[in-house]
Amino acid sequence: MSVRCSAGGFSLAELLVSLAMLGLLLAGTFTILQGSLDAYGWGAARVTAQQSARVALDRMVKELRGAGYDPTSAGIAPIAAATPTLVTFQNDLNGNGVVDPTRERVTYLLRPGESILRRDAGGGGQPIIEGVHRFVLTYFDRAGAPTADPARVSLIRISVEVGLRGPRSIMETSVALRNQRDR
Repeated sequence: MSVRCSAGGFSLAELLVSLAMLGLLLAGTFTILQGSLDAYGWGAARVTAQQSARVALDRMVKELRGAGYDPTSAGIAPIAAATPTLVTFQNDLNGNGVVDPTRERVTYLLRPGESILRRDAGGGGQPIIEGVHRFVLTYFDRAGAPTADPARVSLIRISVEVGLRGPRSIMETSVALRNQRDR
């Protein structure tokens, strides 16, 4: 059996059919590629939000655990202000018996209408986490009962909901104050 080869090449109809098939193949490839890029971006944003929330919570827990440090026993209250979206705590880091509001008093807060958790240590609220949708602080006394009195706070439950895009992540932790005096 012999195959005939035409010297004229391909017909216009054959070229159009092959280009249409190539176009469909490329459209499918680019659709899959775009979906993969979207999934990667969503995952990367979620991991970034979780990592920053974890770092911020670790820092808050460390600082809150040491709240009320007072080597002079002058009776410094560990918690100065306690609301559901703000906590102010203090330490006598230099041991002079007086709390310096620019270095020894720290506030963590989420301002209404913002999505940035801030830490203010006397120089203005510096951003700690972006993409915060909810920041809730719950305070408990030594008996485990909820309290709104800063002088009675012994345990703080912290809940943060973060997410820049895609599903949000909720992280919660509790911190017991080490330097709480009997009141």
